[in-house]
Amino acid sequence: MEEKSLRLGKLYGIGVGPGDPELITLKAIRILREVESIFAASSSSNEYSIALSIVDKHIGGRPVIGLPFPMTRDKEVLKRAWLENAQKVLGCLREGRDCAFITLGDPLTYSTFCHLMRTVKELEPTVEVVTVPGITSYHAAAAKLNYPIAEGDKGFYVVSGVNGGRHIKEALIKSDTVFVLKTYREFSNIKQVLEELQLLEDAVLVKKIGMEDEEIKRGVEDLSEDAKLPYLTLLVVKNSSA
Repeated sequence: MEEKSLRLGKLYGIGVGPGDPELITLKAIRILREVESIFAASSSSNEYSIALSIVDKHIGGRPVIGLPFPMTRDKEVLKRAWLENAQKVLGCLREGRDCAFITLGDPLTYSTFCHLMRTVKELEPTVEVVTVPGITSYHAAAAKLNYPIAEGDKGFYVVSGVNGGRHIKEALIKSDTVFVLKTYREFSNIKQVLEELQLLEDAVLVKKIGMEDEEIKRGVEDLSEDAKLPYLTLLVVKNSSA
């Protein structure tokens, strides 16, 4: 008699919030307690340890499996890493185990989970993926500053600072509020754009929002262009002339 084939496990993308342990959702906690395996990206030791610290007390010290994602722009290196990690997760799913991938902020906003989900679905299209949203760093920063994100007919932009001032200038011209994530790598170029638009004094630099060593600096005109910023740094810019 043939053995009954195992069902594929579900893959959950779990946003654990920006860093404050109290900002993880009840749904995220419930699912993390129910799944058989929990994964996290280990590309950044800080990000990995922060995500672990947020979920640890909710999961009773269960192990979290680190998936190495290299910090590089080499597309071939990244593609190999996504494939290898997707295969590891898929191995658990094919054993019928439900798995969760935890990520800071939201799983579908500048998150490694986007790549993992896409690659897993390419390898096994029938895998069911469930995404549990999380509070983003820019929402947490706006709340901390009591900055309305959008009102009336005004809009806002969320842009990546990975390529420096690219796209940021256009966003600042069009929008009342702009959040620049991943500011740490190309701050020099970003500052030049803000200076050109005369917005240095209107920018707020937020480091490690919601964490014990959180820092907030209003105005960046006196900040050196070669300042060493932590990975978890963002800029909030209110453009009153937009």
